[in-house]
Amino acid sequence: MIRQFCCAMTDFLLRFRPPMFICSFVALLVALPGFAKDKADLLIVHGTVVTMDAQRRVIDDGAIAVLGDSIVAVGKSSEIESKYEAPKIIDARGAIIMPGLINGHAHAAMSLFRGIADDLALDEWLNKYIFPAEARNVTEDFVVWATRLSLLEMLRGGTTTYCDMYYFEDAVARVTKEAGMRGVLAETIIDFPAPDNKTTQQAFEYTQKFIDHWTGDPLITAAVGPHSIYTLSEKTLQDSAALARRNHTPIAIHIAEAPFELQLSREKHGATPVAYLERIGLLGPDVIGAHCIWVDSADIAILTRFGVGCTHNPSSNMKTAAGVMPVIDMLAAGQAIGLATDGAASNNNQDMFEEMDLAAKLQKIARCDPRALPAQQVVEMATIGGARALHLEKQIGSLDAGKKADLIVVETGAPHATPMYTVYSSLVYAQKSADVRTVIINGKIVVEDRRMLTLNESEILAKAEEYKRKVEASLAPSAAK
Repeated sequence: MIRQFCCAMTDFLLRFRPPMFICSFVALLVALPGFAKDKADLLIVHGTVVTMDAQRRVIDDGAIAVLGDSIVAVGKSSEIESKYEAPKIIDARGAIIMPGLINGHAHAAMSLFRGIADDLALDEWLNKYIFPAEARNVTEDFVVWATRLSLLEMLRGGTTTYCDMYYFEDAVARVTKEAGMRGVLAETIIDFPAPDNKTTQQAFEYTQKFIDHWTGDPLITAAVGPHSIYTLSEKTLQDSAALARRNHTPIAIHIAEAPFELQLSREKHGATPVAYLERIGLLGPDVIGAHCIWVDSADIAILTRFGVGCTHNPSSNMKTAAGVMPVIDMLAAGQAIGLATDGAASNNNQDMFEEMDLAAKLQKIARCDPRALPAQQVVEMATIGGARALHLEKQIGSLDAGKKADLIVVETGAPHATPMYTVYSSLVYAQKSADVRTVIINGKIVVEDRRMLTLNESEILAKAEEYKRKVEASLAPSAAK
C-alpha cells in the first residue's frame, strides 16, 4: 500500500510539476526509513534460492519475504530488501534456501522399533516380528514419545511435511501440532485387533472422531488409512473409502508393495492389486498410495487416470528386497510421484537426503543407465512432486508467493559439499541432513541455527532409552509365551 502511494506521488510530480516545496516534502517522506517498504514478519536473504516453481528458477543471492503463514515475495535479495522490512532477518549467505522436504509415507511411531528385526523379507518381518511387537508394546504413551522421536529426526533433517499411517493417530496429530510440523495423518484401519481399536467398527468410530477433531486445522490434515489389500476384506476397504469421502479427507494405503501381495491378489481376486482396487471403487484423486512397486503399464495407466498420488520408498524397499518402483515409467505417464522414508523400523531412519541419494542411484542401477532419474527430478520428488502426491501442491512444495511458508536453509560449506557447481547435484549427491541449519513451517521458525525450538531433545532421547528396555523385555523368549 505504501509503495503504491509512493508510485502515485511520483507520477503526480512528473505529470503536474507542483510547487517546489511540495516536491521537497514528498521527497522527504519517501526518504524516511521504512516509509516506502511493505511489512513482512521474516526475511531470508542472500542465499541460493531453489524455488521449484513452474519455471524451476534458481536465484543466486536470492531472498524470501514471509508474512504470517505465507510467502509474499521471492526474488533477488536487492529487490526483496528494497521492498520489505521485517523484525526478523535470516542471513543465508553460503546456503541454499529451498522448499521444505515432504516425506510422503511414514509410520512415525515405529521409531522405537528401529533395529529389532532386520534383514528379513517384508511378510516375514511384519507377521513374525512387527505385528507381535506392536501388540505387546504399543500404547498411546508409546505412540506419543515414538512420534516425537521421529519428528525430532525429521525436523532436524529438513522435513516440513509428512504423511503418517499408524495407531492412536489423534495423539500423533497432537504432538505433530505441538512440534509445529505439517502432517497428513491417517488412522490405520486393519481387520484384526489393533493397539488402539479391537474391532473394525471401533476403528471407524475412532477415525470419525479424529477427523472431526482436526477439521480445519492449519497444520493437520486428518486422513483414513486402510492398511492394504492383504490385511483388509473388500467390505472394509470399501467402507474405509466411503468414510473418507463422506468427510472429504485423503485415503492413505499401501499398494502393490511386495511380490507376495501381487501373488495373493492374482490368486484371490484374479487381478493385480491396482486393478482390484479400481474394481472395488477405492481409487480416486484423494488416494495416496505407498510403494506402488509391482505395477505394470496397465496399472500405471489406471493410477494416472484416477489421479492417485504414489510415494517411492527406496531405502525401505531395498532393505526388505520388496522390489524397485518403476519411477521412470510412472513419471513419463504423468503420475504424481513423491519420495518417502517409510517407518524407521524398516529403513532405519527418517532421512530424506539419504532417500534422495538412493532414489537416483537405485533407478540408475536398475536400468543400467547413469542418465536415469537425474538429480533435478529427484529434488522435484522430494518437494513439489511430493506435494502433488499428497494432493497439497496448491499449498506447499515450491517457493511461490501465496503458498505456505514451509522452507529450509541448507549450509553448503562443509567439506563433503565443497565445491558446489550444480545445486541439484549437490542436494542429491553431496548434502547431508546434518547440513540443514534452519527450518520454517507455516511461517514459524522451528529449528534455528540447528537449535530445536519446539521439542525437548534430551527428554525425548531419555524416553526412547526407557522404552527400549521395555521393548527388549517384551521380545525376550519368556515374554512371547
